[in-house]
Amino acid sequence: MTALAESTADAIWATSLRRWKAVCWLLFAVLGVGQAVGLITIEGAGAGKYAALVLLGGTVLCYAVLDHFPSNPVVRPHVYLSVLVFALGGLAYLQGNYGALFMVTLPHYWMFGRTPRASMVFLGLAAGASLTGSALRQDGWTVEFVTEILVSTLIVVAVGVLIGLWAHSVVAQSAERARLIAELEETQAELSEAHTRQGAADERERMAREIHDTLAQGFASIIVLAEAARAGLDSDPARSAHQLRSIESTARENLAEARELVGSPQRPGQAAAGSVAQTLRRTLDRFAEDTGLTVDAELADLECDQQTRIALLRCTQESLANVRKHARASTVGVVLARQPYGVELEITDDGTGFVVESSSGFGLDGMRKRLAELGGRLTVTSSLGDGTRVLALIPPAAAESGVTE
Repeated sequence: MTALAESTADAIWATSLRRWKAVCWLLFAVLGVGQAVGLITIEGAGAGKYAALVLLGGTVLCYAVLDHFPSNPVVRPHVYLSVLVFALGGLAYLQGNYGALFMVTLPHYWMFGRTPRASMVFLGLAAGASLTGSALRQDGWTVEFVTEILVSTLIVVAVGVLIGLWAHSVVAQSAERARLIAELEETQAELSEAHTRQGAADERERMAREIHDTLAQGFASIIVLAEAARAGLDSDPARSAHQLRSIESTARENLAEARELVGSPQRPGQAAAGSVAQTLRRTLDRFAEDTGLTVDAELADLECDQQTRIALLRCTQESLANVRKHARASTVGVVLARQPYGVELEITDDGTGFVVESSSGFGLDGMRKRLAELGGRLTVTSSLGDGTRVLALIPPAAAESGVTE
């Protein structure tokens, strides 16, 4: 049982105990006053009357110590129950009027016994002590004793056992419910914390993907252009100047991307409004200008929602960046078309190719995850010496667009 469940169960037990304490103190007071009045009004009260009052007073004192000092090392719950058994036996022998005290303290066996077995043991001892004291007072097991005292006592004990077992089961069920509620609350708190951690992890992954697809690609282009410009400063100053202008343009675009990432954390890198073909055309023209490669493009004029346009743009940028860095290709082909099964983007090159199974780059994984968020998929086909084919597919439900005539 968890600490919260234990404290809840203890609170339920303490509430039940406080209710009985108020009743018991009231009835103890009535019994004490009754004994005192008897001693005052009855002439010639013998030693038995005083002994009965002492037994009652000792029982009340033990209960008071247990009530006000529950952690007292001397008077423990079982010590009090033992004193109660002795007092009942003594009162039955001295006066025969143990019934009132027996009835008043009947709930104590279940409150302080704590377990059904211990409670029934002490209840049985109390009944046995009371019957033994009554039998000794009446000189044995007479017919009157059996018919009046024994039967009534056994009935009271039987009723006490039934009520006690019922009350114990109710308290146990309440404690079990409290434990289950506490465990449920703890589980809900753990799930909430896990969702928070997962949300933070997803956000970090999303930001990493956006930075890789925008700023990192831009910086990579700047590095390549800067190396080419430096190499051609003496042999081809005009081309170097053109490459320097491309570096400036790429840096400005990166700065705009960075500002958008910071200023729009929920939807960074939003593509400009318009058809996806226009967006891709600008990217391909820039790529052909910077690299000098031949780009063959067949771009259908599709109207896509913003997320689809961004996904197609990022897939194109990542594929072109891989061609620039690894493929050593001379020609790149790009086909954008609408098929019955969705929007399809195909990017091919005639470069050196690679082994797809051994690739562990962040870019391909980022494209797959970006397309998966839209219900799409990415297929990469390549082999050494045969170039590479990247095929991105987004289902029509995600694209939500039509072909413009």
